[in-house]
Amino acid sequence: MPEILLLGTTNTHKAAELREILAGLPWEVRCLADHPALPEPGETGHTFEENARLKASYYCHATGWCCAADDSGLVVDALDGAPGIYSARYAGPGSTDDDNNRRLLNELAMVPEAQRTARFVCCAAFVHPDGGSHVETGAVEGRIALEPRGQTGFGYDPLFIPEGYDQTFAELGALVKQRISHRARAFQRLRQYLEDLDARGSSNSRRD
Repeated sequence: MPEILLLGTTNTHKAAELREILAGLPWEVRCLADHPALPEPGETGHTFEENARLKASYYCHATGWCCAADDSGLVVDALDGAPGIYSARYAGPGSTDDDNNRRLLNELAMVPEAQRTARFVCCAAFVHPDGGSHVETGAVEGRIALEPRGQTGFGYDPLFIPEGYDQTFAELGALVKQRISHRARAFQRLRQYLEDLDARGSSNSRRD
């Protein structure tokens, strides 16, 4: 039987994206939706990488399976890097995507369009039960729109216009996002690492 790879996320949209990116690997990819009894760990890290490693390690040890988890967020230059690691809860605990988007637009209300530069950042961490780990990072530059646009995606997708485009991620749709997004870039690199790992077939090579 193939080795299990658990995706350490409760976000069904994110899990669907990652399943697409990791499709075809010789791993049985599962997500936390298949294991609702597992509590979520506290994201106590101070960086995307710390939180990604924390989540991957927590779920790996809780299940005994290999785990891949990420921490990602939006970094806005005019807000000194906010919302950053607090992107998912920018408007407060339990906030929705709409709540977070409204707060972001309010914070940028007086910022001219030329100064609304931003980037999405994603750190993807892989942890093996033998103690080995690996991290990859992806980023996509862009700017923040003046108002939400588009109907697809989630999070800040209706506000983020990637560099080289005039449409938001929510307007561009899944096919473009899966190719150029921060998460796609990080997990495509992680996919290559997992392919190499499978080819080597040695737990001794599973460490950074």
